[in-house]
Amino acid sequence: QVQLVESGGGLVQAGGSLRLSCAASGIIFSIRTMAWYRQAPGQQREWVATITDGGTTNYADSVKGRFTISRDNAKNTVYLQMNSLKPEDTAVYYCYAVPPVGYRARDYWGQGTQVTVSS
Repeated sequence: QVQLVESGGGLVQAGGSLRLSCAASGIIFSIRTMAWYRQAPGQQREWVATITDGGTTNYADSVKGRFTISRDNAKNTVYLQMNSLKPEDTAVYYCYAVPPVGYRARDYWGQGTQVTVSS
């Protein structure tokens, strides 16, 4: 059974930091591109950051320079370090496992973790 379990969300003041974790099980983590998405109330889910199996990272313009995505293949875990948080970063953050290229495998979502940034 595949599971993506996020943790690390919470309430933080503007300017503060949080580190989200997503622990994966039931998938071959090391071959997967992993991503973080977020969804604010009343808004569509939006992409935040991606890290490939080779460690290449990409970020949405809204978080570039403030957020850092990383992975530890030995722990089957992807992280999102969030610094200089703003109230507009308030959302439910979701971990996403991209289908690996060349394999017959599907994508997976975590259950989400709430991040609330107070002004």
